Amino acid sequence: MARIAGVDLPLAKRTDIALTYIYGVGRSNVVRVLKEAEVEGSKRVKNLSEEEVNRLQKIIEKNFKVEGDLRREIQDNIKRLREIGTYRGIRHLKKLPVRGQRTRSNARTKRGKRMTIGAMKKDDRVKLDTGTVAAKPTATEKK
Repeated sequence: MARIAGVDLPLAKRTDIALTYIYGVGRSNVVRVLKEAEVEGSKRVKNLSEEEVNRLQKIIEKNFKVEGDLRREIQDNIKRLREIGTYRGIRHLKKLPVRGQRTRSNARTKRGKRMTIGAMKKDDRVKLDTGTVAAKPTATEKK
């Protein structure tokens, strides 16, 4: 079992794909790591020798912030932006898009399910109207 930076790499995958399972290591970084470690990217993880796994691990630990350290740094950066009150920090706080995307339409992932505020659907209005009419006594019932 190849374990690098606290992540178990899938044994059946090619090495260049399996390394992207590590948070903070993408396809472009994988090319550099494999070249520096002198490991073939087409080789399957289960076929890697212990020495090759150790070389990959050392290079990744030395050159990249990965997994927990990277996640912590990102969270600290967001926390700092919130504390100093920047526009980006406020957008993070309100759970809105940060990078200038429009929110009048779209941004459903951040804003959640649609909530109709001003208008009602026809079916809902009919249900509401029939419910209130039945509840109020008519003029003939009062006498």
